[in-house]
Amino acid sequence: MPDDGQQQTGHERVPSRQRRRFPGISSRAYEHPADRSALVALRKLSGFDTVFKALSGLLPERSLRLLFLSDSVRVSERQFQHLHDMLLDACHILDLEKVPPMYVTQDPQPNAMCIGLDEPIIVVTTGLVELLDEEEMRAVVGHEVGHALSGHSVYRTILLFLTSLALKVAWIPLGNLAIMAIITALREWFRKSELSADRAGLLVGQDLRASMRGLMKIAGGNHLHEMNVDAFLEQAEEYDSGGDLRDSVLKILNVMPRSHPFTTVRAAELKKWAESRDFQRLMDGHYPRRDEDKDTSVSDSFRESAASYASDVKTSKDPLMKLVTDLAGGAGDLGGRVRRGFEGFKTPPPPKDGPADTAE
Repeated sequence: MPDDGQQQTGHERVPSRQRRRFPGISSRAYEHPADRSALVALRKLSGFDTVFKALSGLLPERSLRLLFLSDSVRVSERQFQHLHDMLLDACHILDLEKVPPMYVTQDPQPNAMCIGLDEPIIVVTTGLVELLDEEEMRAVVGHEVGHALSGHSVYRTILLFLTSLALKVAWIPLGNLAIMAIITALREWFRKSELSADRAGLLVGQDLRASMRGLMKIAGGNHLHEMNVDAFLEQAEEYDSGGDLRDSVLKILNVMPRSHPFTTVRAAELKKWAESRDFQRLMDGHYPRRDEDKDTSVSDSFRESAASYASDVKTSKDPLMKLVTDLAGGAGDLGGRVRRGFEGFKTPPPPKDGPADTAE
């Protein structure tokens, strides 16, 4: 795509506020390491390749497109023009040549998604459009364009289809178990991919406070005067460091059914990246290019992801992550620490002078 000042196809409108553009940027520039490692793990899952190949040919993508065309509002110069301008702007900033179609669908629940197998489609709900201001919405549109640039829409579509299929075959025990194993792995990857897309949204909006406000509104609604970004981030700190091993296990169980990470976690992760040296280098124009992707080793990417994950585990304040670090370091008395961490799961014994229990 030509740089600014030259004729551009479909990207003429850009906002007056000066922001940096990233010609030829590769999605590797903003992808969260956990996103890449989860995707590698997903592809290694037994049966995934078979399911993926089968569904790629069977999914009714044409039907999906017709559904949105017939029962939602397509964003254009004549409909939701402010969203149309944001979409063009996001594609301009991230140098995505082909602008994906975008639809607004009636749903009070604030949500957005990027789906599609051959070509991505972006869908936003009326609840989200009504909730966010212009700069907050710009970050969301950039988030979805980031999904499109990363090729996430394919896996997201398969996740939606398999979730629906699992409900229909729940009465087949073994069949449902196989599907649920893949769904669980897909959800784990998708939660990580949301962290990548949040970064893409920040690259497009280039306004960290707006990104924070958007996440805060998704969590607490449109009462911005009653909320505070710093206090919201303190919640994330408390969530990460509070409790014992029981809380760590409960955190895992709470997040497993979700497609998205918790909003406080997303806000904290995004702030951490925005303050990193990697982000500053990216903003200075030093980032991997798309034309270099073919020369990138998958094993090298996985090693980088593993190193980043190990670093996160080492610096985490979560009790379970601390235990993992101690295990790796060979700390003593780990058995005792594990037992103490889970003591709260046990029912306390009755008082010695109390009545004896009776068993049937």
